[in-house]
Amino acid sequence: MASGLGVALFSSAVFGLSGSFAKALMETGWTPGAAVTARLTGAALILVVPAIPALRGRWHRLKDNWITIALFGFIGIAACQLFYFNAVARLSVGVALLLEYLAPVLIVLWLWVASGKRPRPLTIAGTLLSLGGLVLVLDLTGAVKIDVIGVMWGVAAAVCLAIYFFITAKENDTLPPIVLASGGLMVGAVVMWLAAATGLLPMAFSTADTTLGTWITPWWVPLAGLVVLATVLAYVSGIMAARALGSKVASFVSLTEVLFAVIWAWLLLGELPGPIQLVGGILIVGGVVLVRFDELRNAAATPAALDHANDVEPVP
Repeated sequence: MASGLGVALFSSAVFGLSGSFAKALMETGWTPGAAVTARLTGAALILVVPAIPALRGRWHRLKDNWITIALFGFIGIAACQLFYFNAVARLSVGVALLLEYLAPVLIVLWLWVASGKRPRPLTIAGTLLSLGGLVLVLDLTGAVKIDVIGVMWGVAAAVCLAIYFFITAKENDTLPPIVLASGGLMVGAVVMWLAAATGLLPMAFSTADTTLGTWITPWWVPLAGLVVLATVLAYVSGIMAARALGSKVASFVSLTEVLFAVIWAWLLLGELPGPIQLVGGILIVGGVVLVRFDELRNAAATPAALDHANDVEPVP
């Protein structure tokens, strides 16, 4: 358990680097689309190496699950990352990620509307706590100016993350997690390149030096970090953690990604949300924890119903 917890914390820490590395590139002229495309392409090429033997020659699994892979790649990876990076381009990394982590609240609201069944009291309390935290994060009456378009991008990322959870919630023993991750990254990369080729997605790269903390680094340093650390190692370690701890415990530990993202943005970009925003962030995470706790408590009677496929972590 202790070693699995360490791996899970490592996974959250490297996942939290994505916003800082991407913003360092975007500050030199990279567009969000270019950063996402480079990230997905590089990670897909690396992960395909272990994904092929994981299939054990059973290529029909790809055909049988092509809809899941396509939706996962298009919405759960490509759209989610593009919207998150667009939010990062206009907001601080911490605020952008906090907005994205409203996804569990959106899931609760959607299920409430779709089923007409009122959530349990603890879930309602967690939802209200997160919504209150959102108000503080936006700091509408404070000195910190919030970009409305950036907020919209962040909420759009949350919607995509919520859809990601719905896509992966269905149990599937025929598709190894690393194959789903690799296939989704490939689909996402292809979608991004097609969007760029048709002119729908602005694509601009730069070879200018970047700034990370007190260091001036070549452009390929944050790009390598984005691909290798924040994507490949994050996915692999996330899968290892989920297998060691179980998807439920691992999903709780993954909430520390918000904390790590704020710390990395402070160290590498000099960004730190204002005090009122930090309080709002604590409320959002606290609300998500309450919702998760209520789900797991209710799952005691029907464990399989809420066994979300957290063996594959989301990529902000």
